[in-house]
Amino acid sequence: MILNDRWDLFLLNHIVLKSDFRLITENRSSQFLPDSNLLLGPESDLFIEKGAIVEGSILNTKDGPIYIGKNAEIMEGSMIRGGLALCESSTIKMGAKIYGATTIGPHCKVGGEVNNVVFQEYSNKGHDGFLGNSIIGAWCNLGADTNTSNLKNNYSNVKTYSYIEEKEIQTELKFIGLSMGDYSKCAINTMFNTASVVGVACNIFTDGFPNKHISSFSWINGNKIAAYDLLKAYNDANNMMNRRDQSLSDADKKILAHLSNSPS
Repeated sequence: MILNDRWDLFLLNHIVLKSDFRLITENRSSQFLPDSNLLLGPESDLFIEKGAIVEGSILNTKDGPIYIGKNAEIMEGSMIRGGLALCESSTIKMGAKIYGATTIGPHCKVGGEVNNVVFQEYSNKGHDGFLGNSIIGAWCNLGADTNTSNLKNNYSNVKTYSYIEEKEIQTELKFIGLSMGDYSKCAINTMFNTASVVGVACNIFTDGFPNKHISSFSWINGNKIAAYDLLKAYNDANNMMNRRDQSLSDADKKILAHLSNSPS
C-alpha cells in the first residue's frame, strides 16, 4: 500500500485495520465479552486482549473488526462501530460514539463523537465534541467541547495546507478534518475549520476559529500569534509527559529543535 498524501492515513485505515486484525489475532483466542455488552455482527471480528475491560457497551463488527488491546478499557454506555483498534492501556470514555475506521494508539483517552480518526500514542480527547476524518499526533490534548468541521457548508471539495508545496492546495476530497502535530494542544470550546492543519508544539486558546494553518511552535491567544519558545516547549512537554511517568529524551529534543528551525 502506498500513501501519497497525509489524508491517506485515515482514508485507507479500514484496509489496514482488517489486515492487522488478521495478523495479530491469527491462531489466538480472545477473552470473553461480558454479558453486560451487546455485540452486533460476527463474534470472530471481535478480539479482546488480556486485562482489557469492556462493560455496558454496544459493539458492532458488521462493517469492520474491533480489536481491544491489553489493559485497554471501554467504559459503560459507549457505542462502537468497527473497524476499530483500541491499543494497549487506552481508554474510551463513558458514552462515547466511535465510528470506523478509527485507530486509537497506546495510552490515549478518547470520548465524545469520533469518526474515522487516527490517534498516535499518549493523546487525549477526553470529553464531548466532534472529531472526524482527522490525524492526531502523539502527546496532543484537545480541550473539552473541541469541535472540528470535516465538510464545507457548500459541500465542495476542500483545500488544505501542503507541507510539500508550503501553501494551501486543492484536493479531490469533500471530507477532511483536523491534522495536528505532536505536542500540540487546544483549549476548551476550540472550533477548527474544515481541513485545518496544526503544526508541532502549538498552544491554541481562542474564542473564534483559528487560522486553517497554524505553524509549528505557535502560541495562539485570541487574535494574537506569538512564537512558542523552544525551551518553554521542552518544559511544557515534560510537564505533560511526567504525568505518565515519561520525559523528553535527548533525541526528542533534537527533533523538536530541528523542527523549530524548519518550514512549518
